[in-house]
Amino acid sequence: MKKAFAVAKWEYIEKIKSKSFLISLFLTPLIMLGAGIVPSLLMSRPDTESVVIGIIDETGNFEVPLTKTLESRYKLPNGQPNYLLHQIPITSVGDLEDAKRRADKMVIDEMIEGYLILKKNILTDSVVDYRSKNAGNIKVTSRLERALKDVVMEKKATERGLNPSIVKEITATIDLKSIKLTKSGKEEEGGFEKIFMSSYIFMMMMFFLIMTSGQLLVRSMLEEKSNRVVEVLMSSSPANHLMAGKILGLSALGLTQIGFWALIGIIASLKFSVTMIPLAGAALLLVYFILGYIFYAAIFVAAGAPLSTEQEAQQVTGYLVIVLIIPIMLAIMIIQNPESTLSKILSYIPFLTASMMAVRIPIQMPSTLEIISTVTLLVVSSVAAIWVAGKIFRTTILSYGKRPSIKELWLLVKSK
Repeated sequence: MKKAFAVAKWEYIEKIKSKSFLISLFLTPLIMLGAGIVPSLLMSRPDTESVVIGIIDETGNFEVPLTKTLESRYKLPNGQPNYLLHQIPITSVGDLEDAKRRADKMVIDEMIEGYLILKKNILTDSVVDYRSKNAGNIKVTSRLERALKDVVMEKKATERGLNPSIVKEITATIDLKSIKLTKSGKEEEGGFEKIFMSSYIFMMMMFFLIMTSGQLLVRSMLEEKSNRVVEVLMSSSPANHLMAGKILGLSALGLTQIGFWALIGIIASLKFSVTMIPLAGAALLLVYFILGYIFYAAIFVAAGAPLSTEQEAQQVTGYLVIVLIIPIMLAIMIIQNPESTLSKILSYIPFLTASMMAVRIPIQMPSTLEIISTVTLLVVSSVAAIWVAGKIFRTTILSYGKRPSIKELWLLVKSK
C-alpha cells in the first residue's frame, strides 16, 4: 500500500494546484448562493420609474378602485405610484377585439407594460387575462392579482350587502408555522424552506463535487494514456495500487473541497444564528456523503479507464451526470412523504442511497435498522464497485483504440 499512498499523494498535490480545482472550490459556493439569493434580490429590487398598465374594463366599475388599491400599496422610493393604470376604451358596444388590437399595438410599441381585460362577468368568472410581452414578470403579475382580488372581493361583498372590511377580516390568510416533532417528543422548527434547503444543499454539494472531481479523474487518466505517462506509472506500481492511489487521492481532494464548503456553511450559520441540521443528523449525512462519494469515485475509475479520446470522456461523464440529477428531480416527492414505500425502496438503490437518505434525515429520522442497513449496503456497494473498477482498470488502462462494449466489459469483470 506504500505505493498506493505515494500515488494518492501525487494525485492530490497535482489536482489541488490545478486551476480547474481552484475555480470550482471558490466558484461553486458562489453559484449555489447566487442561484438561491440573486433571484429574490432581483424580485425585491424597487422600480425606479412608474410602470404603466393598460386596462380594458367592460364593466366600467373596476378601474378607479383598482387604481386606488395599487397606489395605496405600491410606491416608488420618491413617493410616486409604482403602477399607473391607462384606460383603453371600447369604442363601440361589444367591440372588445378592436380594443385588444389597439392594446396589443401599445404593448409592442412599449407604450404600456401589459394590459388587463376585465369582462362583464368578472364577478362570476374569476379568470382575468393579462397580456404582455413579458408574461413571466412574476412581481408585476402577482401584485396585480392581489390588488384585483381584493377589489373584486369588495364588489361582491357590497352587492350582497356585506361589510367588505369584515369579509376581508374573516377571509384573511393564515400563516401556518410548521413544528417538527421528533420521536423523543422534542419540538423543532421545520418549515418547508428549511427542510428543503438542507436537503437541497447536500445534494447540490454532492452533485458538484462528484461531477467536478469525477471529470478531473477521467481527464487525468486520459492525459496519462495519451502522453504514455501511465505506462511509466504501471512499470513502477501494480495496477491495483495505482487505481487505489487514484481513488484515495481523489477522495482526499473531495474531502478538502467539502471541508472548505462546510466551513463556509458553519460560519454562515453562526453569523445568522441558523441551524439547518442537528449535530447527530449532520454526522450521519457526513457518513453517507463519504460512502456515496467513494462509490461514485470507483464508478468514474471504471468508466474512465477504457477511454482513449476526449469525445468519449465527454459522453461517459455526461451519462453519469444524468444519474446524479435523478435524486434532485425526486427530492420534492421524497420530502412530501419520506416514509412512503417508494422512498424506502429508492433508499436501497446504491446510486441513490446517499441522496435519498440525505433528503429523509432532516425531515424524519429513519429507523436505526434502516440506517444500519443502508450504510451497510453503501459499504458493500462501494467495495464491489472498487473491485469491479479494479478488474476493468487493470485490463483496459493500457488499451488504446476502440472502446470496449458493455458485453466485453462484463466478460472482463467475470474473468479470473
